[in-house]
Amino acid sequence: MTADLIAVVLLLAVAAYACAGGTDYGAGFWDLTAGGTERGKRPRWLIDHAMAPVWEVNNVWLIFVLVIMWTGFPILFQTVFTAMWLPLILAAMGLVLRGAGFAFRKPSRRLAGRRLYGAVFAVASVVTPFFLGAAVGGVASGRVAPGTEASADAWSNPTSLTFGLISVAATAFLGAVFLTGDARRFEAPGLVGYFRRRALGSLAVLTVLAVITGFVTQEDSPHVWHGLTHGLGLLLVVVAGVAAVATAWLLLRTPGAWMRVTAVGVVASAVIAWGMAQRPYLIPTSLTVADAAGAPSTLTWLAIVTLVALVLVVPTVVFLYWLDTHGELEELTDAELRRESRTDGEGAAPGG
Repeated sequence: MTADLIAVVLLLAVAAYACAGGTDYGAGFWDLTAGGTERGKRPRWLIDHAMAPVWEVNNVWLIFVLVIMWTGFPILFQTVFTAMWLPLILAAMGLVLRGAGFAFRKPSRRLAGRRLYGAVFAVASVVTPFFLGAAVGGVASGRVAPGTEASADAWSNPTSLTFGLISVAATAFLGAVFLTGDARRFEAPGLVGYFRRRALGSLAVLTVLAVITGFVTQEDSPHVWHGLTHGLGLLLVVVAGVAAVATAWLLLRTPGAWMRVTAVGVVASAVIAWGMAQRPYLIPTSLTVADAAGAPSTLTWLAIVTLVALVLVVPTVVFLYWLDTHGELEELTDAELRRESRTDGEGAAPGG
C-alpha cells in the first residue's frame, strides 16, 4: 500500500516537472526560433523578463523525482540509469548548459558573448526535453528491464522518438501559452498576438503528434496502448483532449489566467494518463511497483519526509508564482534606481 502511494507521488512529481519545467523549456524553444538579433529582440526581451524570477525554482520537481526514484524504487533507478545512461547524461548536460547560458546571457557586455550564451540556452532547451522524453519512451516501450545493458535501441526506438518529439512540442505549447499571458502582463500588445499564434500552432502540432504516438504505441508498446484506451487512462486522455479544446477557445479570446490552467491540464493529464496506463508496472511488463519498491521501513520514512517536504515546498512555490504573476518580482528600472538613490541621499544626515 505504501509503495503504491509513493508511486503515485512519483507520478505527480513527474507531471509537476513536465508542466513547470516544461514551460521554461518552451520559452527556450521560442528563443531559438525567434530569428536574428533585430527580429528576435522583442520576443527575447519578454522571455528574459518572464523567466528571470522563477526559472531556477522549477528544478525542485526534478530533484524530487530523482530522490523518490533513488530512495523508494532503487531497482527502477538502477535499471533506468544503467540502460539509458547516454540520453540521461545528454539531458543532464543540456540542463546545466541551459542554466549557464541563461544566467550569463543578460549580464554579458559583448554582443558576441550574448549571442553565444543565448544560443547555448536555446539549443539546450530543445535537446533536454527531447532526451528526457526519449528515456520515458524507452520505459514505456518495455525495452528496458532489470539487467538490461545499455544500448541505442533502449532509447532510439519508435516509442522513444515519438515521446521525445511530443515532449518538445508540449514544452513549446506551454511556453507559448504562458508567454501570451506575460505579454499582456508586461503591456506588450504586439507580442500577445505573436505568441498566441505560436500557441495555437504548437497545439496543432502537439495534437498531430499525439495521434501519431497512439498508432506507434499500439504496435510498439501494446500494454501502454491498452491502458490508454481503457479505464482511468482513457478518462485522462479525454480530459487532456477537453483541456486542449478549452485552451484553443480561450486563446482566441482575450488572454487570461484560465488559459494557463487549461494548458497545464493538457500536459498534466497526458503525463498521468501514461502513468496510469502502465499499472501495475513501473516498467512494462517486467517490473511491478511491488517488485521495485525498497524496504517497508524505508518507504514509511520516505512517505513521512515527502509529506513534510510537500507541506513546506508547495505553499512556498505557489506563493513565489503568485508574487511573479502579480509583478512583485520585477526588476527595478534605471529610472527607479536613480529615484531611490536620490531619496536615500536626501534622507541622509548632514555630514553622513
